[in-house]
Amino acid sequence: MTTHTFDIVVLGGGSGGYAAALRASELGKTVALIEKDKVGGTCLHRGCIPTKALLHAAEVAEHVRGAAHVGITATLESIDPAGVRTYREGIVAKKYKGLEGLVKARGIITVAGVGRLNADRSVSVGDDVYVGTDVVLATGSYSRTLPGLEIGGRILTSEQALSLDVIPDRVLVLGGGVIGVEFASVWRSFGVDVTIIEALPHLVPNEDIAMSKGLERAFRRRGITSSLGVRFQSATQTDESVTVTLENGTEFTADYLLVAVGRGPVTSDLGFEEAGITLDRGFVTVDEDLRTGVPGVWAVGDIVPGLQLAHRGFQQGIAVAERIAGLSPANIPDSQIPKVTYSSPEVASVGITEEAAVAEHGADAVTAYEYNLAGNGKSEIIGTGGLVKVVRLKDGPVLGVHLLGDRVGELITEGQLAVAWEAHPEDIAPLIHAHPTQSEALGEAFLALAGKPLHAL
Repeated sequence: MTTHTFDIVVLGGGSGGYAAALRASELGKTVALIEKDKVGGTCLHRGCIPTKALLHAAEVAEHVRGAAHVGITATLESIDPAGVRTYREGIVAKKYKGLEGLVKARGIITVAGVGRLNADRSVSVGDDVYVGTDVVLATGSYSRTLPGLEIGGRILTSEQALSLDVIPDRVLVLGGGVIGVEFASVWRSFGVDVTIIEALPHLVPNEDIAMSKGLERAFRRRGITSSLGVRFQSATQTDESVTVTLENGTEFTADYLLVAVGRGPVTSDLGFEEAGITLDRGFVTVDEDLRTGVPGVWAVGDIVPGLQLAHRGFQQGIAVAERIAGLSPANIPDSQIPKVTYSSPEVASVGITEEAAVAEHGADAVTAYEYNLAGNGKSEIIGTGGLVKVVRLKDGPVLGVHLLGDRVGELITEGQLAVAWEAHPEDIAPLIHAHPTQSEALGEAFLALAGKPLHAL
């Protein structure tokens, strides 16, 4: 057995883990980064980056189909799954090479293997032991399934869906959250008949109801079918197809079933509980500064209760590294973290919904304004419909910003600034949005809430 000593040992090289390692190295700490697969984790290799590459390929397909509308003669002959895969894997490989180089340049020691936390806070990888003054747990998440629903064959998680080497004729998507609607959007752009099955009454049910309904309308126009408000009961498969039965007896049959019912924390069989770490339904219990109940052990990313987003993991990893170094970074609540669903159209939000605002402050204290993207020149040019909705306290700050439309994810940072800085629409209304841009739609909403709408009655 060989013992290796560092200032910080990071268990998990995904978004939260490598961000913690990079920032700690910048602050003069020696760091060991332990990863069982590849640095970059799910986000880089099986999640954020490859799925957004797929979504861009889907966007290109839609542009070719609609080229005649803008006076361009073009014909979409087919989708080449092998070509799309090569493009996607090329993007991932380039980003991975860059990340590897950055980690190496910072002097971080990467350790390949499965790490296990010991009772003395050391981490074992095979016969080697890594000891840190501080340990950061960042082991990430996995694709969940439902009781009795076994993954395999024609029943896929998002990881297997990424690896499909064919374009199916028909697909069922179990789950109408972010992952489900993104894959549904891609497949529909590739010419697939898609049905989304969601037990709750709306798609993207954690978003403002106006955004959910708007996405449902947009998907219907695209030919994406949704079954809402009825729970899944069972699934059976043959060599050629899979059939899903709902609790009301309705059946759907397709070539494949994508199970997109959320992600669970990777915390079992890693020694966490034996080392004194408290788990709640598999998630690591932490305080507001991301400390566990064991001194010197921290946790970040998808294993911490809350939003499971790569950029949340980045922020938490950076914050923990700075706290270990004696700095005092601000705590960013989940309500101030932007969320984007990269379907077509996109859904983006930050802050709280109108419903949540009314529940917290009362109906008489809250007002909201909706601006239709039909009035926005740039949105008309790129051919998207959608909606901007801003929620505020009457005579008070902006509480939530909610967007629906192609490319609106690029606008949400302005919404984050408004919510996080508790800005009043009157503070933002005098600021100038470049013309023509989609950001003007946000400006119009702020103008209207400040009592001086320009392009709206």
